[in-house]
Amino acid sequence: MTKNSRPRKGSLQYWPRKRATKLLPSANFKHISSQGLLGFITYKAGMASALVKDLTDKSLTHNKQIIIPVTILEVPNMKIFSVRFYKNSKVLKDVIVSQDKELKRKLKVPKTIKDFEKEIPQEYDDLRIIAYSLPKTTSIKKTPDLIELAINTENKLEFIKPLIGKEITPDEFFKNELLDTHGLTKGKGMQGPVKRFGVTLRFHKSEKGVRKVGSIGPWHPARVMFRVPMAGQMGFFTRVTYNLKKIHAGKITEKNINPKQGFKNYGNIKTSYIILKGSVQGLAKRQILLTPAKRPHRVKLKRKFELVEVLN
Repeated sequence: MTKNSRPRKGSLQYWPRKRATKLLPSANFKHISSQGLLGFITYKAGMASALVKDLTDKSLTHNKQIIIPVTILEVPNMKIFSVRFYKNSKVLKDVIVSQDKELKRKLKVPKTIKDFEKEIPQEYDDLRIIAYSLPKTTSIKKTPDLIELAINTENKLEFIKPLIGKEITPDEFFKNELLDTHGLTKGKGMQGPVKRFGVTLRFHKSEKGVRKVGSIGPWHPARVMFRVPMAGQMGFFTRVTYNLKKIHAGKITEKNINPKQGFKNYGNIKTSYIILKGSVQGLAKRQILLTPAKRPHRVKLKRKFELVEVLN
């Protein structure tokens, strides 16, 4: 008879398992081949079931209607707070180009703004923008979220200039078929090793507890190794979900997908939205950074769906 065994749960790839320091995590924009702006701030409205028509070639359900789980994200417009110039991978200069009153809820805003053309340094290697969302147009909050976003174009400065002082719409960003989501998982607080790492329960007559590990290590080395499953923080970690398929994107004024009672713990969507296949980490109202797929999956790129109806 074979021995029942399995590796312990809880990947050691993510360490230390502690609470994230900020609600909106930064992203690594290297090796993203998509053109234009490489990120957009969204807010998770919730999950639903979507009735779609499968248009994938040679699929078993080709031209048939199927029901799939989807996640709905609200995508309000963004604006540029500052343009950041880099030299030798270090910040050379940060030129502030906005002083909206909404920003005073988050940081100190200068009373006057200098001329952007005169503030451009003569020599720089790269530039990025500090963008902020406009959640006041939604139904969740008023304080904006700020994030540093990269740009992938031949002339980045000429791409940025027309956007200064104007709202950035997600229309161009919605053209990407596969997207990565950067966000925080749902926080579960202090948990024991059974729930945190999937440790097997001990025999019911075991001494000093059942929901614990049998041994925390040898006498020598005379310390507890970090690999030993122990109690601690669970959830509220920064995670990335790769290659989520875009099902549909648009404005709520064109196609209303709000349920009669609104989305649970969120309310109604008032601006633009995007529907992704599958689940996205975090709970309702969580800030999610969308980026083009860093390593797009060729099979998922071939799959095509046409939205028929959102079932709430």
